[in-house]
Amino acid sequence: MSTPPGQPGPDASRPRPAGIDPSSSTIDGVAGSTSPVETGRRFSGKTLSWPVIAWSLWDWGSAAFNAVITTFVFTVYLTSEAFGDGADSDLGWALATSGVLIALFAPITGQRADRTGNRTLWLGINTMLVVIASAGMFFVAPSPDYLWLGLLLLAGGNVAFEFASVNYYAMLNDLSTPKNIGRVSGLGWGLGYIGGIVLLLIVFFGFIDPEVGLFGVTSENGMDVRVSMLLAAAWFAIFAIPVLWVMRRKKDEPRPPKERFQFVESYKRLFRTVANLWRTDRNTVFFLIASAVFRDGMAGVFTFAGVIAGTVFGFSSGDVIIFGIVANVVAGIATIGFGVLDDKFGPKRLIILSLSAMIVSGLIIFLFHDRGPTVYWVFGLLLAIWVGPVQSASRTFLSRLIPKGKEGEFFGLYATTGRAASFMAPTAYSGAILVGYYLTDAASRGAASHWGILGILTVLFVGLLLVLRVRTGVRADSALREEPTTTQA
Repeated sequence: MSTPPGQPGPDASRPRPAGIDPSSSTIDGVAGSTSPVETGRRFSGKTLSWPVIAWSLWDWGSAAFNAVITTFVFTVYLTSEAFGDGADSDLGWALATSGVLIALFAPITGQRADRTGNRTLWLGINTMLVVIASAGMFFVAPSPDYLWLGLLLLAGGNVAFEFASVNYYAMLNDLSTPKNIGRVSGLGWGLGYIGGIVLLLIVFFGFIDPEVGLFGVTSENGMDVRVSMLLAAAWFAIFAIPVLWVMRRKKDEPRPPKERFQFVESYKRLFRTVANLWRTDRNTVFFLIASAVFRDGMAGVFTFAGVIAGTVFGFSSGDVIIFGIVANVVAGIATIGFGVLDDKFGPKRLIILSLSAMIVSGLIIFLFHDRGPTVYWVFGLLLAIWVGPVQSASRTFLSRLIPKGKEGEFFGLYATTGRAASFMAPTAYSGAILVGYYLTDAASRGAASHWGILGILTVLFVGLLLVLRVRTGVRADSALREEPTTTQA
C-alpha cells in the first residue's frame, strides 16, 4: 500500500543513498560534492525560443565534421590508393590515439569549464580548432607524403570536436526544463542528422560527382575533396556563431572567483567525484556504464551498416550512399518528433522502446538476409527510425542526473565511459562472423558476414538489460529546476 501524502513512509527513518526520491520523483544530491560555481543564465525554457534554435544550429553545423569529414568523404579519400598501402590501418591507429586522449582529458576539460564559468569560451575555442583542422585538410594532396598530415588533422579535429561536445551538451540544462528537455535535445540532434545530409548533397553534387563542379573544380589532384573540406570548415564556423553569441557572458553577470588551473589537482577532484558517485549515487554510475554499452552498439550500427549493405545485400557504393542519405533523413525527422515521447514518458522508456525496436528489426534483417536488398531497405530504414531517439534520450537522461555546476565534468565522464567501451561492437561483430563461419561450415568468412549483425545486436541487448535497472528522474539540485534569469525569447 502507498503511504498517504504528507505522512512518513515505513522507510523514512532509514538513510537513503542518492537516487530517486520516491515521494517527489527527484534525485538527491551527491554527498561530498564540492559547491558548484554559477555557470550561466537560465533562459525562458521555451522549446522554439531563439536561444534553443541558436544552440541547435551548432548540431546542424557540426555535422560537417561528422558526416562529410569522418564518415563519407575525407576518410574515404585518405584511405584511397593514392595514399599508399596500409593507409586504412594507419587511420585506425590515428583514431585510436585520439580516442585515448579524449578518454583521458574530456572529464577535466569539462571540469575546468564548470569551475571557471567559461563554458562558452571553451566551446568557441574547441570549435575553432575543429574548423582550423577541417580547413587544413585542403592541403592534404593525394600522395603518401601527405598521409600523416591528413591523419594528424583528422585525429586532432576529433579530439577538439569531442571536447567541444562536452561543453555543448553541458548547456542543455540552461536552455530547457524538465517538461521540454526531450524536445530541445531532439531538435538539436535531429538537425544534426539533417544538416549533415544537406551539406553532403551540396558536396556530392557540387564538387565530387560532376566532372567539372562548382567554380570549375575537378578531381585533378584531389581538388574536389580538398575544396569540400574548405566548405565543411566554413559551414561549421558559420552555424556555430549563433550559440557562441547567445551564450556569451554578459558584462553584468557575476564572475566566479579566479582559480589557477592545476593539472594534478583536477584529476584528484575527478577521482573524488567518481568515488562520491560510487558511494552516494550509484544510479548515475550504472547509467554511465549502461549508456556506454548501448552507445557503442549504436556506433557499431553506423560503422558496419554500409559494410553489411555491400557484403550481404549486394549494394553498390552508390546504393550505399543513397541508403545513407535516406536513413539519415528518416533518423533526423524521427529524432525531432520523438522528443515529445521523451518529455511525456521519460528517457528511460524511450531508450527501452528504441533499443527493442532496433533489435527486432535487426533480427528480421539477419533471418531474411537471403531475400534480397528489399529486406534491408525496409527493415534497415525501420531500424534507422530509432537510432536518433536513443542518442538524444541518452543525453537528456544524464542531464537530469547532474547537479548544477557539474554538467561539463559529468559529460566529460560520459565521453570517457563511451570511449572505454568502444571495443565492444567491433569485437562482437568480428567474433560473431567467426562463430557463424564455424557453425555453418561456410565456404569463407565472407559467406558468414551476415552473422556480424548478431554481434551488434548482442551489444545493444546487453545495453538494454543494463539500462533496465537504472532509475530515472530529475535531481532536486539540477539546473533544470531553476527559474529563468532571462526572458530572452
